[in-house]
Amino acid sequence: MYKIIKKKVLNPTVTLMEIDAPMVARKAEPGQFIILRTDENGERIPLTIADYNREKGTITIIFQVVGATTEILNHFEEGDSLHDFAGPLGRATNTEGKKKVAVVGGGVGCAIAYPVVKKFHEQGAEVHTIIGFRNNELVILEDEFKENSSKMILMTDDGSSGTKGLVTDALKKLIESGEEYDEVITIGPLIMMKYVCQLTRNYDIKTIASMNPIMIDGTGMCGGCRLTVGGKTQFACVDGPEFDGHKIDFDEAIARSATYKPFERMIHDDICKLYEAEVI
Repeated sequence: MYKIIKKKVLNPTVTLMEIDAPMVARKAEPGQFIILRTDENGERIPLTIADYNREKGTITIIFQVVGATTEILNHFEEGDSLHDFAGPLGRATNTEGKKKVAVVGGGVGCAIAYPVVKKFHEQGAEVHTIIGFRNNELVILEDEFKENSSKMILMTDDGSSGTKGLVTDALKKLIESGEEYDEVITIGPLIMMKYVCQLTRNYDIKTIASMNPIMIDGTGMCGGCRLTVGGKTQFACVDGPEFDGHKIDFDEAIARSATYKPFERMIHDDICKLYEAEVI
Protein backbone atom coordinates (compact mmCIF):
# COMPACT_ATOMS: atom_id res chain seq x y z
CA MET A 1 0.00 0.00 0.00
CA TYR A 2 1.19 3.50 -0.82
CA LYS A 3 0.36 6.14 1.76
CA ILE A 4 -0.64 9.69 0.83
CA ILE A 5 1.80 11.90 2.74
CA LYS A 6 0.49 15.24 1.51
CA LYS A 7 -2.60 16.52 -0.29
CA LYS A 8 -2.97 20.05 -1.62
CA VAL A 9 -5.72 21.55 -3.78
CA LEU A 10 -4.02 23.69 -6.45
CA ASN A 11 -7.18 24.99 -8.11
CA PRO A 12 -10.86 23.96 -8.30
CA THR A 13 -10.12 20.99 -10.56
CA VAL A 14 -6.46 20.13 -9.92
CA THR A 15 -4.98 18.39 -6.87
CA LEU A 16 -1.42 17.59 -5.78
CA MET A 17 -0.56 14.47 -3.80
CA GLU A 18 2.77 13.33 -2.40
CA ILE A 19 2.92 9.54 -2.19
CA ASP A 20 5.23 7.35 -0.11
CA ALA A 21 6.81 5.16 -2.81
CA PRO A 22 10.55 4.76 -2.12
CA MET A 23 11.21 2.17 -4.82
CA VAL A 24 9.71 4.43 -7.48
CA ALA A 25 11.41 7.55 -6.12
CA ARG A 26 14.81 5.83 -6.25
CA LYS A 27 14.71 5.60 -10.08
CA ALA A 28 12.30 8.37 -11.16
CA GLU A 29 13.35 10.99 -13.70
CA PRO A 30 11.55 13.94 -15.35
CA GLY A 31 9.27 12.89 -18.20
CA GLN A 32 8.40 9.48 -16.72
CA PHE A 33 5.03 8.39 -15.34
CA ILE A 34 3.37 5.96 -12.94
CA ILE A 35 0.22 3.86 -13.14
CA LEU A 36 -1.97 3.66 -10.04
CA ARG A 37 -5.11 1.96 -8.79
CA THR A 38 -7.09 3.38 -5.90
CA ASP A 39 -8.29 -0.09 -4.80
CA GLU A 40 -8.11 -3.72 -5.90
CA ASN A 41 -11.06 -3.31 -8.27
CA GLY A 42 -9.97 0.09 -9.51
CA GLU A 43 -9.15 1.30 -13.00
CA ARG A 44 -5.47 1.63 -13.96
CA ILE A 45 -4.68 5.26 -14.78
CA PRO A 46 -1.36 6.81 -15.86
CA LEU A 47 -0.16 10.00 -14.19
CA THR A 48 3.07 11.80 -14.94
CA ILE A 49 5.62 12.19 -12.15
CA ALA A 50 5.43 15.87 -11.20
CA ASP A 51 8.33 15.67 -8.74
CA TYR A 52 10.27 13.19 -6.64
CA ASN A 53 12.36 13.18 -3.46
CA ARG A 54 14.83 10.34 -3.24
CA GLU A 55 15.75 11.10 0.38
CA LYS A 56 12.15 11.06 1.60
CA GLY A 57 11.19 8.27 -0.80
CA THR A 58 8.21 10.16 -2.18
CA ILE A 59 6.65 10.82 -5.58
CA THR A 60 4.49 13.86 -6.30
CA ILE A 61 1.56 13.51 -8.68
CA ILE A 62 -0.73 16.29 -9.90
CA PHE A 63 -4.03 15.35 -11.49
CA GLN A 64 -7.11 16.99 -12.92
CA VAL A 65 -10.51 15.67 -11.85
CA VAL A 66 -12.03 14.68 -15.20
CA GLY A 67 -13.15 11.05 -14.89
CA ALA A 68 -14.42 8.50 -12.40
CA THR A 69 -11.02 7.41 -11.06
CA THR A 70 -9.67 10.92 -10.57
CA GLU A 71 -12.94 11.81 -8.81
CA ILE A 72 -12.44 8.84 -6.46
CA LEU A 73 -8.76 9.70 -5.98
CA ASN A 74 -9.67 13.28 -5.11
CA HIS A 75 -11.72 12.01 -2.16
CA PHE A 76 -8.66 10.32 -0.65
CA GLU A 77 -7.02 12.26 2.17
CA GLU A 78 -3.62 12.39 3.86
CA GLY A 79 -3.01 9.10 5.64
CA ASP A 80 -5.08 7.08 3.17
CA SER A 81 -3.29 4.58 0.94
CA LEU A 82 -3.43 3.66 -2.73
CA HIS A 83 -3.59 0.00 -3.67
CA ASP A 84 -1.09 0.08 -6.57
CA PHE A 85 1.56 2.59 -7.61
CA ALA A 86 3.76 1.19 -10.39
CA GLY A 87 6.70 2.95 -11.98
CA PRO A 88 8.70 4.71 -13.09
CA LEU A 89 7.49 3.96 -16.61
CA GLY A 90 8.37 5.45 -19.98
CA ARG A 91 11.55 7.10 -21.18
CA ALA A 92 12.98 10.04 -19.24
CA THR A 93 13.43 13.46 -20.82
CA ASN A 94 16.82 13.83 -22.50
CA THR A 95 18.28 16.91 -20.82
CA GLU A 96 21.94 16.27 -21.57
CA GLY A 97 24.02 18.65 -23.68
CA LYS A 98 21.42 21.37 -24.10
CA LYS A 99 22.47 24.91 -23.19
CA LYS A 100 19.28 26.84 -23.95
CA VAL A 101 15.72 25.51 -24.15
CA ALA A 102 12.16 26.74 -24.18
CA VAL A 103 9.55 24.74 -22.29
CA VAL A 104 5.92 25.43 -23.20
CA GLY A 105 3.22 24.10 -20.88
CA GLY A 106 -0.53 24.41 -20.89
CA GLY A 107 -3.12 23.75 -18.19
CA VAL A 108 -2.52 20.70 -16.03
CA GLY A 109 0.28 19.80 -18.48
CA CYS A 110 2.34 22.35 -16.56
CA ALA A 111 2.60 19.75 -13.81
CA ILE A 112 4.50 17.59 -16.29
CA ALA A 113 6.57 20.51 -17.55
CA TYR A 114 7.75 21.50 -14.07
CA PRO A 115 10.18 18.61 -13.36
CA VAL A 116 11.61 19.04 -16.87
CA VAL A 117 12.22 22.74 -16.26
CA LYS A 118 13.70 21.96 -12.85
CA LYS A 119 16.12 19.36 -14.25
CA PHE A 120 17.35 21.66 -17.04
CA HIS A 121 17.83 24.44 -14.48
CA GLU A 122 19.78 22.16 -12.13
CA GLN A 123 22.08 21.20 -15.00
CA GLY A 124 22.87 24.85 -15.71
CA ALA A 125 20.89 25.31 -18.91
CA GLU A 126 19.18 28.61 -19.72
CA VAL A 127 15.48 27.83 -19.50
CA HIS A 128 12.73 30.02 -20.93
CA THR A 129 9.37 28.82 -19.67
CA ILE A 130 5.96 29.72 -21.10
CA ILE A 131 2.89 28.51 -19.23
CA GLY A 132 -0.70 29.06 -20.30
CA PHE A 133 -4.10 28.78 -18.62
CA ARG A 134 -7.67 29.78 -19.37
CA ASN A 135 -7.79 32.22 -16.43
CA ASN A 136 -6.15 33.25 -13.16
CA GLU A 137 -8.19 30.76 -11.11
CA LEU A 138 -6.56 27.82 -12.91
CA VAL A 139 -2.91 28.91 -12.61
CA ILE A 140 -0.66 26.35 -10.89
CA LEU A 141 3.03 26.23 -9.90
CA GLU A 142 3.73 29.83 -10.90
CA ASP A 143 6.29 30.41 -8.13
CA GLU A 144 8.00 27.06 -8.77
CA PHE A 145 8.45 27.89 -12.46
CA LYS A 146 9.83 31.33 -11.66
CA GLU A 147 12.37 29.84 -9.27
CA ASN A 148 13.69 27.40 -11.88
CA SER A 149 13.51 29.51 -15.05
CA SER A 150 15.86 32.09 -16.53
CA LYS A 151 12.77 33.70 -18.02
CA MET A 152 9.15 32.84 -17.24
CA ILE A 153 6.09 34.06 -19.14
CA LEU A 154 2.55 33.48 -17.90
CA MET A 155 -0.27 33.64 -20.46
CA THR A 156 -4.03 33.51 -19.84
CA ASP A 157 -6.83 33.40 -22.39
CA ASP A 158 -8.73 36.23 -20.71
CA GLY A 159 -5.81 38.29 -19.43
CA SER A 160 -6.80 37.83 -15.77
CA SER A 161 -3.16 36.98 -14.95
CA GLY A 162 0.09 37.53 -16.81
CA THR A 163 -0.36 38.45 -20.46
CA LYS A 164 -3.53 37.93 -22.46
CA GLY A 165 -3.08 35.52 -25.34
CA LEU A 166 -1.84 32.06 -26.29
CA VAL A 167 1.44 30.35 -25.47
CA THR A 168 2.25 30.35 -29.19
CA ASP A 169 2.02 34.15 -29.18
CA ALA A 170 4.71 34.33 -26.50
CA LEU A 171 6.93 31.72 -28.14
CA LYS A 172 6.74 33.43 -31.53
CA LYS A 173 7.64 36.76 -29.94
CA LEU A 174 10.70 35.25 -28.25
CA ILE A 175 11.90 33.57 -31.45
CA GLU A 176 11.39 36.68 -33.56
CA SER A 177 13.22 38.79 -30.96
CA GLY A 178 16.33 36.74 -31.70
CA GLU A 179 16.22 33.99 -29.05
CA GLU A 180 17.81 30.78 -30.33
CA TYR A 181 16.96 27.47 -28.72
CA ASP A 182 18.63 24.09 -28.87
CA GLU A 183 15.21 22.60 -28.35
CA VAL A 184 11.60 23.42 -27.53
CA ILE A 185 9.66 21.04 -25.27
CA THR A 186 5.88 21.30 -25.24
CA ILE A 187 3.51 19.63 -22.78
CA GLY A 188 -0.22 20.20 -22.50
CA PRO A 189 -3.48 19.85 -24.45
CA LEU A 190 -3.05 18.14 -27.81
CA ILE A 191 -4.36 21.10 -29.76
CA MET A 192 -1.89 23.41 -28.02
CA MET A 193 1.04 21.10 -28.75
CA LYS A 194 -0.05 20.79 -32.38
CA TYR A 195 0.14 24.55 -32.89
CA VAL A 196 3.41 24.88 -30.97
CA CYS A 197 4.93 22.27 -33.28
CA GLN A 198 3.53 23.98 -36.37
CA LEU A 199 5.12 27.23 -35.23
CA THR A 200 8.55 25.78 -34.51
CA ARG A 201 8.56 23.87 -37.79
CA ASN A 202 8.49 27.22 -39.56
CA TYR A 203 11.72 28.17 -37.77
CA ASP A 204 13.34 24.72 -38.04
CA ILE A 205 13.64 24.38 -34.24
CA LYS A 206 13.75 20.83 -32.88
CA THR A 207 10.61 20.27 -30.80
CA ILE A 208 9.67 17.50 -28.40
CA ALA A 209 6.05 16.86 -27.44
CA SER A 210 4.99 14.82 -24.41
CA MET A 211 2.02 12.60 -25.30
CA ASN A 212 -0.55 11.19 -22.91
CA PRO A 213 -2.94 9.02 -24.96
CA ILE A 214 -5.35 6.38 -23.70
CA MET A 215 -3.25 3.85 -21.79
CA ILE A 216 -4.00 0.59 -19.99
CA ASP A 217 -1.07 -1.62 -19.05
CA GLY A 218 1.86 0.77 -19.54
CA THR A 219 4.19 -1.94 -20.86
CA GLY A 220 3.48 -1.89 -24.60
CA MET A 221 1.28 -5.01 -24.68
CA CYS A 222 -2.24 -3.58 -24.98
CA GLY A 223 -1.62 -1.15 -27.85
CA GLY A 224 -4.06 1.38 -26.43
CA CYS A 225 -1.53 4.20 -26.38
CA ARG A 226 -0.49 3.86 -30.02
CA LEU A 227 0.40 6.95 -32.01
CA THR A 228 1.53 7.57 -35.56
CA VAL A 229 4.96 9.21 -35.55
CA GLY A 230 6.77 9.70 -38.84
CA GLY A 231 4.29 7.38 -40.52
CA LYS A 232 5.04 4.53 -38.10
CA THR A 233 3.11 3.18 -35.13
CA GLN A 234 4.71 4.01 -31.78
CA PHE A 235 3.55 3.28 -28.23
CA ALA A 236 3.63 6.17 -25.78
CA CYS A 237 4.23 3.93 -22.77
CA VAL A 238 7.49 2.35 -23.98
CA ASP A 239 8.64 4.44 -26.95
CA GLY A 240 7.71 7.72 -25.29
CA PRO A 241 5.95 9.54 -23.81
CA GLU A 242 8.09 12.14 -25.61
CA PHE A 243 8.35 12.22 -29.40
CA ASP A 244 9.56 14.46 -32.21
CA GLY A 245 6.69 16.92 -32.38
CA HIS A 246 7.21 17.58 -36.07
CA LYS A 247 6.51 13.91 -36.88
CA ILE A 248 3.41 13.27 -34.73
CA ASP A 249 0.04 12.86 -36.43
CA PHE A 250 -1.79 15.18 -34.05
CA ASP A 251 -5.12 15.01 -35.89
CA GLU A 252 -5.22 11.24 -35.39
CA ALA A 253 -4.20 11.60 -31.72
CA ILE A 254 -6.88 14.22 -31.10
CA ALA A 255 -9.58 12.05 -32.69
CA ARG A 256 -8.56 8.98 -30.66
CA SER A 257 -8.44 10.95 -27.40
CA ALA A 258 -12.16 11.75 -27.75
CA THR A 259 -13.24 8.11 -28.17
CA TYR A 260 -14.38 7.50 -24.60
CA LYS A 261 -15.25 11.03 -23.46
CA PRO A 262 -19.05 10.53 -23.36
CA PHE A 263 -18.59 7.29 -21.37
CA GLU A 264 -16.06 8.92 -19.04
CA ARG A 265 -18.45 11.79 -18.33
CA MET A 266 -21.32 9.41 -17.62
CA ILE A 267 -19.29 7.31 -15.16
CA HIS A 268 -17.83 10.43 -13.53
CA ASP A 269 -21.34 11.80 -12.95
CA ASP A 270 -22.44 8.47 -11.46
CA ILE A 271 -19.51 8.51 -9.03
CA CYS A 272 -20.31 12.09 -8.02
CA LYS A 273 -23.92 11.07 -7.28
CA LEU A 274 -22.68 8.24 -5.05
CA TYR A 275 -20.53 10.65 -2.99
CA GLU A 276 -23.38 13.15 -2.79
CA ALA A 277 -25.69 10.40 -1.52
CA GLU A 278 -23.16 9.46 1.20
CA VAL A 279 -23.02 13.07 2.37
CA ILE A 280 -26.82 13.27 2.55
